[in-house]
Amino acid sequence: MVRFLHKLQSVGAASRRDSGNAKSQLGAFKTESRRKAAPTAFILLFVLLPSALSLNASPPNILFILVDDLAWSDLESYGHPWHDTPHIDSIAQDSMRFTQAYAPAPICSASRASILTGKTTARVGLEFVVKPEAGEQVIIPPQTLKAPPITLSLDLDEKTIAEHLTEAGYETGYFGKWHLNPHYNGVYNGWSPTEGPGQQGFKVAEEDFGSHPYSRSELAEIDTPGRFHPDGITEKAIRFLKQERDAPFFLMVSHFYVHTPIRSPYTWLLKKYDERIPADVPHRNQRIKYAAFLETLDHYTGQLLDGLESSGHSKSTLVVFLSDNGGHPEYVSNKPLRGSKWNLYEGGIRVPMIVRWPDGVSPGSLCHSPVIGYDLFPSFLELAGIEPKTILENIDGKSLVALLQGKELESSRPLYWHFPYYHPEGEKFGNALPTIGIDDFAVSQTRPHSAIRKGDYKLIYFDEDRRTELYNLSKDVSEQNDLSDVQPEVARALKTSLLQYLQSVNARRATPNL
Repeated sequence: MVRFLHKLQSVGAASRRDSGNAKSQLGAFKTESRRKAAPTAFILLFVLLPSALSLNASPPNILFILVDDLAWSDLESYGHPWHDTPHIDSIAQDSMRFTQAYAPAPICSASRASILTGKTTARVGLEFVVKPEAGEQVIIPPQTLKAPPITLSLDLDEKTIAEHLTEAGYETGYFGKWHLNPHYNGVYNGWSPTEGPGQQGFKVAEEDFGSHPYSRSELAEIDTPGRFHPDGITEKAIRFLKQERDAPFFLMVSHFYVHTPIRSPYTWLLKKYDERIPADVPHRNQRIKYAAFLETLDHYTGQLLDGLESSGHSKSTLVVFLSDNGGHPEYVSNKPLRGSKWNLYEGGIRVPMIVRWPDGVSPGSLCHSPVIGYDLFPSFLELAGIEPKTILENIDGKSLVALLQGKELESSRPLYWHFPYYHPEGEKFGNALPTIGIDDFAVSQTRPHSAIRKGDYKLIYFDEDRRTELYNLSKDVSEQNDLSDVQPEVARALKTSLLQYLQSVNARRATPNL
């Protein structure tokens, strides 16, 4: 299969100037592979648009593919050395691929709430995962601070992307993982009939766990190369795409892949990666299982794209592909990025993102501007012809439409993250690694912290001891050189901006554990 290295040499860069240190770190990543390639990111958003650039034309269809726990360096088009993701990568050939795209949170429920509302997790007040019932975190041994009470659902008073688009005449559909209400009726991730997608603006919403292990179905093993089990989420989404309609549509397909549990019934894929992955690669068994799992996601993405093509709407649709947070530390290497899912180092929040806009973006183009998931809200509204001025005062996202058209965004605008919780919970916290490194392949202790990025600089603030860490991502994408003492004026300014923002949105904070 054709590799994308010739297009992606700059993917590992944190910015246009991110060449020296980041490239040397990426070189180390490449040496682990059987084939050279550049790093990967995983966010894919598809929006079907008309062939003309004019926003005065008919509103585009929007296909938003949100995947779960896909790491920045997981895709072949982002340079992974052995993962085969041809269907997702086929989008990158005629799309804009983002090298510095971010999830709004390092964890799924919070990230999803932020994306749907255009607000940071601090502003929307949902910063962790939802639980079956109300309560507070239990951390063993007890820690210095106490996290806020668990938020159980996305507030029905929040007006989502789907509600705005429905009012604008769009037909809206949702299939897949929701995770924004208490697990319903004893089913983990079950939709609530009062707080599910249907109550948040999606007119067509059918619950299905697809072929993922969360479906609790025992799938028969398949040893025939190229064969896969049907996937209910994909099939329902394709039926939605092929329905005859006069109005534009907004379809959100939210896959459970590649979230744990990582199990594959495809023995032919397991054999394939057992033969491909070098024998001396650490944690090889986990990597084999994960590679098979990821290629399964790629297959279903290919089916969805084929369904879009056969529906006749591909020329009039904007497609966005995005991951909700960074990769799981026990199955993937986020290298050269530090950290993973559950923390605010780059490995937990920098993700792949691909946007296809026929005749709107240059095929195979790269974007190095920092963008974030809550930017999609105003972007979709602008593309749909909705006047956003009356809405923008209460959201944090900035429209990416001009950026897609080859213009520049304000490079100094701040991006914010807020995670006032501990992880893992219970006795697992005491057993987790006390520090967060690179390629740990283990769960680490995460403590209440927040972060801000402005330009090339990123500051992380830790609530327990009010300590800060400052990094210049253009020179240090792996966040190894803390500049807080070297550039104290920069650290002070960013800390002040971060804390003032948190106060301005009444952010919930961890409090002394008395």
